[in-house]
Amino acid sequence: MKRQIGYLPTFFLVVLLSGLTTGLVLWMHPVSTMAMIKAMLLKQPVLLLLNYLPLFLLILSFTCLLRNVFFATGLVGFVTALMSVANRVKIQIRDEPLVPRDFGLLKEAADAAGNYDLRLPWMLIGCVVVFAAIMIALGILLPTKAPDHQYLVRLAGFAASALALLLSVRFLYSSSTLYNSFSVTNPYYLTSVSNELGFPYYFCYHFSTYQVQKPEGYSKAQAAAWETDDSAGQGKDVHVIVVMNEAFSDLTNYDVFQYSGEDDPLKQFNALRKGENAVSGALVVPGYAGGTANTEFDVATGMQTNNLHTTSAFRSFNRNLDSVFRVFGADGYHTVFMHPGDAWFYNRQNVYRWLGADEILFSGDFVNSVSRGRWVTDDTVAENIILKFEEAVSGGQTLFDYAVTIQNHMSYTADKYGESGPYPAVPVDLPLSKEAQTLLSVYVEGLRDADAMLKTLTDYFSASDEPVVLAFFGDHLPYLGDDRLCYRELGLPMADDSAENFTSYETPYLIWCNDAAAVEVDLNSLSLPADGQLSACYLGAVLLELTGRGEESAWFSYLNELRRQLPVMQNGVYETMDGTVTSSPEQTELISKYLNWSYYKLKDKKVS
Repeated sequence: MKRQIGYLPTFFLVVLLSGLTTGLVLWMHPVSTMAMIKAMLLKQPVLLLLNYLPLFLLILSFTCLLRNVFFATGLVGFVTALMSVANRVKIQIRDEPLVPRDFGLLKEAADAAGNYDLRLPWMLIGCVVVFAAIMIALGILLPTKAPDHQYLVRLAGFAASALALLLSVRFLYSSSTLYNSFSVTNPYYLTSVSNELGFPYYFCYHFSTYQVQKPEGYSKAQAAAWETDDSAGQGKDVHVIVVMNEAFSDLTNYDVFQYSGEDDPLKQFNALRKGENAVSGALVVPGYAGGTANTEFDVATGMQTNNLHTTSAFRSFNRNLDSVFRVFGADGYHTVFMHPGDAWFYNRQNVYRWLGADEILFSGDFVNSVSRGRWVTDDTVAENIILKFEEAVSGGQTLFDYAVTIQNHMSYTADKYGESGPYPAVPVDLPLSKEAQTLLSVYVEGLRDADAMLKTLTDYFSASDEPVVLAFFGDHLPYLGDDRLCYRELGLPMADDSAENFTSYETPYLIWCNDAAAVEVDLNSLSLPADGQLSACYLGAVLLELTGRGEESAWFSYLNELRRQLPVMQNGVYETMDGTVTSSPEQTELISKYLNWSYYKLKDKKVS
């Protein structure tokens, strides 16, 4: 007769084997397991508990169901350790941790696997299989003492354990306060965060992150019917350069500043916006003083981050999406995204591949890169835009280049640019605190460099016989002190954070074309509102229409129709073409269609 294990020893085995399984799962990380556990024990021991708890509850629940602690451990260990292996592989090929929403894309992942040089960690996979086999063998040799007829008791134990797991994920693991309380090396580099917090905890936390709210009355079939066949080849071969400049604003154009014409930090920008070959206005972006990637997303896709009810648009999808890159690419353009920052930041290395960019450049890819202080200069970005343009022209290609700068990123402290300060005091007609004066003087120094970048580009393209359209705008307003310090002291409207006040979200935009492009495109045909205000989600559609591609995509064609009635949409507040601001517009059907179509594109449409 086989020796059976009693109830109390079984529970102790659940506790012990859960710890063993936790160690196995953490061992699959692409970092030193001992170093990770040591750091947790010495600095943040609660992390060990948070990694242990879900495995304990899983093993306990399946012990109740299967009547055997070893069978339960073998099953849970096999599945969760292989998930940790999958996390390791995903990090190695895409520098991005595994999260729950990835399991909704198993088919897409299998289809894309052929595009990678997959080197599976067979030794680790073998260890997982051996672990599971040992547990099964022990389960056969040492069955748990539990009468066969106690089904209700076992089911109750399974249900209670499973419920405890679900509740812990819902209320404990979903806590952003708890998650943000842990000290990590770089909170923005999610691979590093995952390796420091542990896969089980990191995975459970992300059950509740970056969720996109489904619109009321959403119909997948109805949204799919709006997707009429797109047609390429209608546009004109005009090079399109898009520059989203970090924290670019026309702040110094307010009357409170006392700059002369020669000292104007925005001398080039202000001259161009008054010229014949340009239109300009205020771009209403998703966030105040932050959210660069959300503005990138809105411009590139035509969807609006705020209407998706997510904090990070780039973290809300992990598959191919429609974008301006794809429309220009279908017309034979060479499409480029460039940003002199880290590839992992905001997951851009994957995002722009999903958006269809042919070429993606990050800090290490820039030629003759120069930094000023911590960040790569705007001048470096301008030089590399010109290099890509010259490469395209010499290769007989038309270029679409979406460049995102970084130089004028916060913080605007006196040491931002190292030893090159102090900088000229900002001339204003009212007293400012020392902190405000420092913030403004450092910020304006970067603004001058942004304007110099614009001059470099427009001077170069003005001398070219190739037709070029340039869109230049800011991603968000600068962060100038807590509680909007500088805006308050200057008495500017950005100090008001009410929903109806768009100025907190306005950055200037300029659409300029050289003489060669002026022959090909008609800026006056865009029907922009008199005040020039435009939500960022429309900018891509505007550029497509300007270059003759307004009808190539049903989606972007609809955006151009919508912007002619509601040029601004911002957090449930709208502005009509006549400048009326309202939270109850007449165009409810158009808005509903926009929301439903956006959701379809983000969550349901398959893009090859």
